[in-house]
Amino acid sequence: MSPFGSEIVPKVVQHNPNAILLIATNPVDVLNYATLKLSGLPSQRVIGSGTILDTSRFRYLMSEHFRVDARSMHAFIVGEHGDGEVPIWSLANVAGMKLRDLCTARGVEYDSRAMEEIFRHTRDAAYEIIQRKGATYYAVAAGIMRLTGAILRNQNTVLCVSSRVQDFYGISDVCLSLPTIVNCTGVAEVLHIQLDASEIDDLRRSAEVLKRVIGTLRLP
Repeated sequence: MSPFGSEIVPKVVQHNPNAILLIATNPVDVLNYATLKLSGLPSQRVIGSGTILDTSRFRYLMSEHFRVDARSMHAFIVGEHGDGEVPIWSLANVAGMKLRDLCTARGVEYDSRAMEEIFRHTRDAAYEIIQRKGATYYAVAAGIMRLTGAILRNQNTVLCVSSRVQDFYGISDVCLSLPTIVNCTGVAEVLHIQLDASEIDDLRRSAEVLKRVIGTLRLP
């Protein structure tokens, strides 16, 4: 039985066979996978909010550290939305400049400890917000608005959303977040970004955590 009722998703699809279902409830990756199985929709039409918010926080915190506009900071958080999420340091850049190169050009030392602290704040931000305010309503809503805008306006926007992954560095049949082109069809394309060896290992561990939880569900 789905936690939101096994009859709800099929009824939504029955009334609108071209529906795109957006999942924001946590654990978002697990519920995204359950919704996909229960709905019978193609995988590109079932999308979880995933690490949209985590990626936005990550970019903002790094932009403060490097003193650039957050819109000029390019970086991703992938994998599980939660403790197993993975920062992609190898691709993080400003105007195409890798972070270490940017530091060299500025004549400053690349601060690995500061980068780890940025990731820790990114990963644990929700816990801190919930402790202070009781919930994370507004930021999640902003992420969903960004996602729905990309769909309704057919924008072909690259967002870190959760969808079913097939053969990504050996990972298959699990929902997790990767940089994804989103348009009016839903998931238009999951980008096969080049990761370094440690990031691949971390992503595979993140996927295994999700698979173990999914394995406890009774799904079709």
